[in-house]
Formats: sequence, C-alpha cells, structure tokens
Amino acid sequence: MNITHQKHPKKLKKGDTIAIVSTARKVSSKELAPAILFAKKMGLEVHLGKTIEAKYKQYAGDDSLRAQDFQNALDNPNIKAIWCARGGYGTIRMVDLLNFTQFTQQPKWIIGYSDVTVLHSHINRFNIPTIHGQMCLEIEKRSKASRDTLQQALFAENPNISYSLDASLPCRFGTATGTLVGGNLSVLYSILDSPSQIDWKDKVLFIEDLDEMLYHIDRMMQNLKRSGRLKNLAGLIVGGMSEMRDNTIGFGKTAPEIIFEAVQEYQYPVSFNFPAGHVKDNRALVFGKVVTFEVTQKQVHLSYS
Repeated sequence: MNITHQKHPKKLKKGDTIAIVSTARKVSSKELAPAILFAKKMGLEVHLGKTIEAKYKQYAGDDSLRAQDFQNALDNPNIKAIWCARGGYGTIRMVDLLNFTQFTQQPKWIIGYSDVTVLHSHINRFNIPTIHGQMCLEIEKRSKASRDTLQQALFAENPNISYSLDASLPCRFGTATGTLVGGNLSVLYSILDSPSQIDWKDKVLFIEDLDEMLYHIDRMMQNLKRSGRLKNLAGLIVGGMSEMRDNTIGFGKTAPEIIFEAVQEYQYPVSFNFPAGHVKDNRALVFGKVVTFEVTQKQVHLSYS
C-alpha cells in the first residue's frame, strides 16, 4: 500500500485507553504492575490483552492468538495506543496475519523496541510514525529520561535528544536531514527482502543490538554494505550495542569498530552510544518522522522537523 501523505497518530490525553499486549514472549500481569502504575500516573486507562498470562511454549499464546489480540487493539476505536509488553522473539511470526486497513485510516501509537522492530518497519511503509521506546517489562529499571521521553512522545512534542560525544569512540562529524527509521539490527537483518523491510535510501538509520556474537555483527554489516543499503543513508545513529560476545579466539574489533569500518568510505554523519536500545537510558524515538541529526566535536543532537 502506498500512501502519499503522512497520517499522524493523535496525541494522547488524560482518560484515553492504552492497550498492553504481547507480540512475542509470555508475560504475567504481575510483571507488568510497574508499567500499569506508570500508565495510570500518566492519566491513562489500561486494557490488558488476552496475550497477558497466555502461554504457548515460550510465546504469549500461539501465533493466531497473538495476532488476534493485536488486531483487536488495532481495530478498537476506544484504544488510542498499543504498548507492547515485552520483546524476545515472535513478532515476525504473526505480523503477516494482521490487517492494517483500519489502522491506516485511524492510526494510533504503537510502542516498543527490540523484537517490535518488525512492527516499526512494517508500519513504516504506510508512512505512519511509531514510537521506539521502552516496553512495559522493566520500565521501573530504566532511566527517568526513558519514561519522560516516552510520555513526551505520547502526550506532547517529539523528544529532542542531545548528549556529549565520547571521544574514545569512532564518529564522523556532519549534519543530516532525513526520515528516522531502524531499530534492532538483528531484526532488521531478519526482515530483509520481506514485505516488512524498510526503504534505506536517504534515511537517518538508528540501530542497536543485544547479546550478539561480534562476528555476526560483522556478517550483518557486510551484507548491508554489499547490498548497497549503507551507501545511500543520510546518517547513521548507533545506540546500545550491549552484552556483545566473542569467540575464544577473539574477533579483534569492538562492535563500534566493526560498524564504523563498514561505513567508513561514505560521507554521512555517524555517532555511537546514542541513549536508546537495550540500555538503562532507553529514550524514546519517533520513527517515521523527519529529523535533523548533527555530530560535532562536542555533542550529538537529534531534533525533529
């Protein structure tokens, strides 16, 4: 489906209902208690989907149940946002069972990161923004900025982000403007050449990852380079590359070094340690919106047009 103009989800207001569902791994309502409390402190009513407490192997119910639960939230006009309970693995197994027809006419905020990258990318083709932000699980263990920027994205304006440049990490100075896309690197890699893949050309790409072998980071980056996807980016933002693993005989490079090597021949700005991803300071990003991304000798700044 090609949509020539952007439809924007409406900002939330007190009294609105937010649905909490799981598109991947199983989760209990007890584990969600801090997130439910946070939502209520924001003035929202909370609807728990049928996937909460559902169990099928490692999943929050089988593929059909997870898809139907998400579909119900998509189509319910009283639900103004959908907050994914947790990640893990499983969203890719149910995304093709979803019908986004009503959603494209009356879009609502979809919130999550990690495995939810499948949904961000799939919805990006409809030209509708989504929120890459902290999911319900462990929200109380994330930074105040993680919660504040999520609330800001839902209720107010797009949260601009600035932080000091780490001189010990590679970077490339410059300024870029483009639509912000991306998410978890491994998930982006897994949906290449599928109906959910993103258009990389002229985009400001954000990537992050968790618990990957360093050689696999290199494998993915080499694929993206050889396929031409890295060549035509407007800019590259790298968030947390957390808990990377190595073989007994070490790979010899860190994750930032591997990524920078893959893009070093290009001219667009590049930064690392952006406060988003599988890190304590997981600030909300609004994918699908045009941003200006600036890397200087002192700081990195991301602002929305």
